[in-house]
Amino acid sequence: MRIAIIGAGATGLAAAYDLTKAGHDVQIFEAGDRVGGLAAGFKAEHWDWTLEKFYHHWFHSDSEMLGLIDEVGARDKVLFNRPTTVVYHDGKFYPFDSPMRWLTFPGFSWLDVVRFGAVGVYFKVLSNGIGLERYTADAWLRRWLGERSYDVVWRPMLAGKFGLENYKEISLAWMWARIHTRTRKLGTFEGGFQAFLDLLAARVQAQGARVLLNAPVGQVTSNPDGTLSVATPDGPQVFDHVIATTAPRLLARLAPQLPDAYKSQLLGLKSLGAVVLLLTLNQKLTDYYWFNLPKEAGFPFLALVEHTNFVPREHYGGDHVVYCGDYLPPDHEYFQLSPEALLERFLPALSRFNPAFDRSWVKRSWLFRVDYAQPIPLVNHSRNVPALKTPLSGLWLASMSQVYPWDRGTNFAVQLGRKVARLAMGKPEAA
Repeated sequence: MRIAIIGAGATGLAAAYDLTKAGHDVQIFEAGDRVGGLAAGFKAEHWDWTLEKFYHHWFHSDSEMLGLIDEVGARDKVLFNRPTTVVYHDGKFYPFDSPMRWLTFPGFSWLDVVRFGAVGVYFKVLSNGIGLERYTADAWLRRWLGERSYDVVWRPMLAGKFGLENYKEISLAWMWARIHTRTRKLGTFEGGFQAFLDLLAARVQAQGARVLLNAPVGQVTSNPDGTLSVATPDGPQVFDHVIATTAPRLLARLAPQLPDAYKSQLLGLKSLGAVVLLLTLNQKLTDYYWFNLPKEAGFPFLALVEHTNFVPREHYGGDHVVYCGDYLPPDHEYFQLSPEALLERFLPALSRFNPAFDRSWVKRSWLFRVDYAQPIPLVNHSRNVPALKTPLSGLWLASMSQVYPWDRGTNFAVQLGRKVARLAMGKPEAA
């Protein structure tokens, strides 16, 4: 079969890997200048490793991604570490990534520790949490954790990640999935995520795929014989199948022949964009990796991530690398502010992490923004998730809005890509 894949992120590359391995003729159309999608990286002149534009790591439980890495023979390049995550409480930061640290956390009583641990164990041992989606994470956690521990830890995270207008309606199944799969051990790839994605792209090309960069596609049209025509930079091309790994809203525009009911489903999905200001410093800012920050405490971003407390700074020419990131609606002012204006907005907050911080520490900054990054999974979200197989014959959608109840990330992007490839080849879904 002739198969077009729109998007060369982890989903598209994983699908292409299986499709080309089975002998199909695959072309991948990528609008950007490199493969990788939201996991893509870049490299400053004096760095040995690439750095992700949007902060990334793998969990030790990411079996889909690690399994694919095994298949391409690169497991020896996966590196794991145990950096420290902290939370903010009463004006101070506290490590918060183990039962022992919960015991010493001043925001918890002994009863809070017991309830917090019990909920965590319940989510870990529950093998399938989709039945929890009829509950909101807000109401359920407030009841079973108690007001204090919920307000100190989970409410700020939910409100920061999904916004004050959404967090009270987030599905508990999403929270179950988040806790069920995550581990303290975090991993990366030697050379950065981009190094693995380039390796995977090279493999699918060796298996016969064409990977076209700077190649945005236009309209996808259904033909009377069941094939699909795609407007490509080289002119119209005909395919037996088209797999779109784009944002759902983009597919609604690319395929106007989709029935109104399906398009309404695509357009009804809620999501947030991402804004990341990346800084290199000449001095270390903190001793920790990941800071979860409550918006009501006056921080201008949701998370601060000191990447070089996870990956040694020697790989980045000695630079200390810091991410300041947030999930926001695409109409938020952060999407319109200039890089210089956003830098001025963010920099004063860094002294709250280290009182000695001075602007002279900043060597360089980069600003990255994307409209579609974080799906918003509301109560009973499974009813809203569009089918991978669209009503147009041969047209498939594989987006981060369809990995629910799992959170977005490269592990579930790989799982989704391989699933849609199996379906397009007519194989059983659970094969």
